[in-house]
Amino acid sequence: MLNTELGPTGLPVVKGVHIEPFNAANQQRQKKPSASFNLTNTSTIMETKFRPIQWVVSDYLTEGFSVLAGRQKLGKTWLAIDWAIAVATGGYAMGSVRCEQGDVLYIDLENGQRRIQRRIDALFPDPRSRPDLSQLNWVTEAPMLDAGFIDALENWRSSVTAPRFVIIDVLQRIKPAGNPGRNSYENDYSIFAGLQKWATQKGICVLALHHTRKGGADDPLEALSGSNGLSACADATLVLDRDENGITLYVRGRDIEEKESALKFNSGIWNLVGDASAFKRTNERESILAALLDADEPMSPKDISIATAMSRNNIDQLLHKMSKAGELQKHGRGRYVHPGRADLIKGGSDAR
Repeated sequence: MLNTELGPTGLPVVKGVHIEPFNAANQQRQKKPSASFNLTNTSTIMETKFRPIQWVVSDYLTEGFSVLAGRQKLGKTWLAIDWAIAVATGGYAMGSVRCEQGDVLYIDLENGQRRIQRRIDALFPDPRSRPDLSQLNWVTEAPMLDAGFIDALENWRSSVTAPRFVIIDVLQRIKPAGNPGRNSYENDYSIFAGLQKWATQKGICVLALHHTRKGGADDPLEALSGSNGLSACADATLVLDRDENGITLYVRGRDIEEKESALKFNSGIWNLVGDASAFKRTNERESILAALLDADEPMSPKDISIATAMSRNNIDQLLHKMSKAGELQKHGRGRYVHPGRADLIKGGSDAR
């Protein structure tokens, strides 16, 4: 039997090897420290001078992560290009909203450079009148969100002098597959959280184009295709829609006052008309006047409701307001005529 030298702890001594006996107290001291919150007092927050929110398109787009959703072929890309050009040139978005000039990155993953060229030519048929678009750059290929997309954004940001605006057309093209262990809400929120964080920290507006689901919804934010995780993660959500009254743009966000605007679209050009509710009322009044103008006899509220396909309650309210404003005339009891129809007004009693 070999003689083995024992150390002071009673353990065998092996050349080149140091054996440390177990010590419960040492093990306890080496444990990772427990997590804790980084607290900030309310007074400190209230005394802090924060820089103003950076608007990209006043009242519609601010720094952070925003989503523009709408049905296919409604003109989302044309609207995004309108905003991109307005920012890149320091021009006017939608014909009337002045934008501060800055560098713009348009990530167009559905159209090639040929189609991009056609769109710019459609907006500026005469090259001599085309503005300087050198601050608007295009990308037609991009990695997925979980495969270097944000790193690529950071490289772009570092390469330009005044980074302000990034457009992703469309969001679905950079969305990676979700974790099967999570529900769709958890997946969507976690997938886009990194993009939202980058946009907020860097003070850049990232606008992602997205689709709305078929059938719509009572709440515009519920109309976005997929789960509610996307709209919950986004700093602002904009919904482009069309109904019998025309095209509207709805916006709601953390730093944006909720509003709905009426827009007009013609040959690639978007123009802001004004408040959607006021525009809707104007259209409804025009529908009533058109029905009265075509009538063969004075019309009752029920007749007008059928002719205009508007609700009876809405018709009653508008007829009262329009009669009071002199936009139409009462003829006898409970019937109305267009003020331009002298043939029907003649011989009738005005019951106002």
